Amino acid sequence: MQIHAAPLTKLVSEIFVTAGASPGDAQEVASHLVEANLKGHDSHGIGMTPAYVGNIKADLLKVGAQANLIKDSGAVMVIDGQFGFGQVVGRQATDMAIERVKSTGVVCAGVRNCHHLGRIGTYAEHCAAAGLVSIHFVNVVGHAPQVSPYGGRDRRMTTNPFTCAVPRHDAPPVVLDMATSAVALGKVRVAYNAGNEVPAGALVDHEGAPTTNPAVMYEEPFGALGPFGQHKGYGLAVMCELLGGALAGEWTAQPENHRSHHIVNHMFMCVMDPEAFGGLDKFNHEVDAMVEYLHSTTPAKGFDKVRVPGEPERESKALREAEGIPIDDTTWTGLLKAARSAGLSDEQIDALIKA
Repeated sequence: MQIHAAPLTKLVSEIFVTAGASPGDAQEVASHLVEANLKGHDSHGIGMTPAYVGNIKADLLKVGAQANLIKDSGAVMVIDGQFGFGQVVGRQATDMAIERVKSTGVVCAGVRNCHHLGRIGTYAEHCAAAGLVSIHFVNVVGHAPQVSPYGGRDRRMTTNPFTCAVPRHDAPPVVLDMATSAVALGKVRVAYNAGNEVPAGALVDHEGAPTTNPAVMYEEPFGALGPFGQHKGYGLAVMCELLGGALAGEWTAQPENHRSHHIVNHMFMCVMDPEAFGGLDKFNHEVDAMVEYLHSTTPAKGFDKVRVPGEPERESKALREAEGIPIDDTTWTGLLKAARSAGLSDEQIDALIKA
């Protein structure tokens, strides 16, 4: 099925309100999730809603918690999300960094103990909209690992996102936003729900043999996700784990730390004002000239043009805003189940969808 963003946002927002969130927080979280779907990141979209509702009921997601600045050393900030909605406390922490960089030129912020932050590109885009460069290293803890290290077959880490955004003058920013696993776990979930295979090289089965069957992540005997780019993606994932978890956060995926069915993100975020470096005019010229140079490349066979990071997401958003967001039957069923679990009646659900 396909559904447009507005009614989908209303439905998801009302689910969170009914589950106990304030209308403002519910709207922010719902808008973030739907925006992820619009930009083609279905792994971080409305399919996460059942997990959020479950964690609210289990008191693992602290509805109403706010970002708390617990250490302030000027250009270095440590911010505790207090296990609140990641989309809310993550944005609040980003706002703190954006405000501080006005006086320091550079800010390094450790953002710890957040419930699932969602699509990390959202925070990078927020910085870019303020004319700032940002780099984000994130680890994922609170539950069992899903990703094997390069050369191994046992699960040791999670999908540890890496994101970087560079603003442009009078043009959309360049935004690299990716999991360090071969594919995001949520994309494996989407494939599993839809009965599809995943790309070759993304998964191994319980014996360490390559497989394209997403069931190895959800049915025994379990397999594992692999890192993208072999040792290169694995190395970046380790850096996300150590910078996000050990430096900025309070815990990494190593087994001394608690695991349950929680979704906890820690993020190391570096935000920079280009004016504090070589000057804004030169920066803008070089960024625009480089993007134009890349765009001038003759397309290889099978490609219509060369894109820079962030453009596929913008193209997806334009298409899905016009045609609607595709949602597989399993994801839709899970969303409706979460709505009923939160306390919405079928009549209320129908009214929200048709509004």
